[in-house]
Amino acid sequence: MIFGFVAGLLPAVVAGASGLAVEVSKRPVERPVVAGETVVATVATSGVIVLPRPAARPQREESVQVQPAVGNAGFQRWIRSFRSRAVAAGITSQTFDAAFRGVQYNTGVIQKDRNQSEFTKQIWEYLDSAASDTRVSNGRAAVRQHRRLLEQIEARYGVEKEVVAAIWGLESAYGEYRGSEPLIESLATLAFDGRRGRFFESQLIAALKIIQSGDVRPNQMTGSWAGAMGHTQFIPTSYLAYAQDFTGDGKRDIWSDNPADALASTAAYLARFGWTKGQPWGVEVQLPRGFNYGLTGERIKKPVREWMALGIRDANGNRIPEHGRASILLPAGAQGAAFMIFQNFHVIERYNTADAYVIGVGHLSDRIAGAGPLRSDWPRGDRPLRFSEKQEMQRMLTAAGFNTDGVDGIIGPSTIAAIRRFQTSVGMIPDGYASYEILRRLR
Repeated sequence: MIFGFVAGLLPAVVAGASGLAVEVSKRPVERPVVAGETVVATVATSGVIVLPRPAARPQREESVQVQPAVGNAGFQRWIRSFRSRAVAAGITSQTFDAAFRGVQYNTGVIQKDRNQSEFTKQIWEYLDSAASDTRVSNGRAAVRQHRRLLEQIEARYGVEKEVVAAIWGLESAYGEYRGSEPLIESLATLAFDGRRGRFFESQLIAALKIIQSGDVRPNQMTGSWAGAMGHTQFIPTSYLAYAQDFTGDGKRDIWSDNPADALASTAAYLARFGWTKGQPWGVEVQLPRGFNYGLTGERIKKPVREWMALGIRDANGNRIPEHGRASILLPAGAQGAAFMIFQNFHVIERYNTADAYVIGVGHLSDRIAGAGPLRSDWPRGDRPLRFSEKQEMQRMLTAAGFNTDGVDGIIGPSTIAAIRRFQTSVGMIPDGYASYEILRRLR
């Protein structure tokens, strides 16, 4: 899903209506944190197997006990207080009263917000679901079914139909999982809860503005428990900024069974942030023997010809066309797949900053367009590090003389550089990958 900010929350976890949760280790993103859910296959009325958004971590076994009676009493007082702030922000009394009719403190929303595991899944586990045969097959079927619409959107916004379809596929399984929670109630409950009250209150004001504009009625404004809405999971502030009325009916309707406005809004968002039609998001590559792994990472950009002069070729051993300046990304270190990534990679990052998500969208779009699976294998024996273990790694690296510039549990550029220096010192490939093996050696 796009759009939004988990202010001051790092490392953040990005998630949507159906429960993707992929750790973000780069920067705060404009998006609420959502609990992971188990991925299960279900059969739609059409008989096509559909998959919800790929979950990237398990739920905690323990649950949070919420006191509904006490919570609801305070919640109703909060609504009365919030009403004046909403009116000051331009919301009419009529809009407010209509939107809040029947709204109650939603204990289920609070439980989902708090019951979040410390673990994330590894990128290969995420991609196994994100670009599964079923999701690829359903994506190709969706493109066939909506070809005329998607081609019109591509012509207007300059974003390939397969890319728009891939985001649709990951965000809501091509419209099957749009979320059914009453949005005003969910956002109000989260704003009252206070942990990220300022963020959710801003989303609530935006949601009220959407209702006031006439785009949707309060009882039709549904979505994920954390505020993401429609086929491609916009949050309210981003809806106000980027949603499109592609059908020309006077409403920006991202909730109905007709996906036109939602898909156009997604394309418009990508175009707004610089999508270049015809440029790949990335290319799977082979690295030559003796490659300098210090050259990897998003900060180092070179023209394709310079990378090829170092011996890099695509996964089939062929030369790579010039698509602009590029970086070499190793999302699982030297033992996993390597990618040459271009500017369009960073445009998808504006939708969701997690590398797993960006690669998932890119690879799924390639598969929908007819490409095969990735050629490289992954270090499937690795397990993800707990947040506390990442902090431990940073403390131990710094104590060993490889300064990480702080202990925050975020594997950012400074920590990656420290890992590389440590790997060099012990004769490992200096790929900067924060694996459990690194922590074991430090211990």
